[in-house]
Amino acid sequence: MVDPNNLGVDAQSEAARSGNLIASDKVEGTEVHLSGSNSIGFIKRLMIDKPSGRIVYAVIRLTSSSNQSANERAVPWRVLIYSTEQRAYMIDSTYEQMKSGPVYPATTSDPTFSPEWEEHVHNYFNTEPYWNSETDRATDVPFGKKKT
Repeated sequence: MVDPNNLGVDAQSEAARSGNLIASDKVEGTEVHLSGSNSIGFIKRLMIDKPSGRIVYAVIRLTSSSNQSANERAVPWRVLIYSTEQRAYMIDSTYEQMKSGPVYPATTSDPTFSPEWEEHVHNYFNTEPYWNSETDRATDVPFGKKKT
């Protein structure tokens, strides 16, 4: 067992001491539930903003869709809330809203999102784009703009 008194300064943050950290491979595969209902799918992958290091999207694979290539939706990470009681991520949405949501680009195994597509995702889920939020960015350089 790791002795917390022997950790480096960075590892002694409140998050590390309180056990709030989780490895990405433990998030991938976690069920996603609509508020007050059963599972609608699971988290397939996380999309991370390279400059800030923050998770900005979760790609959710809907489990009841018959067309596997069109059953993944990217949702802003901030709309998901983890429920320790259900051991799942919760989203305040309907299944119809999720099914009609922006489809995750399946053109390649690691698609690059365009600024227009990302705007569409944030507009659909009525969230502030992560690049506009000072509290959700470790850097103030939004997509498509160069640092001056």
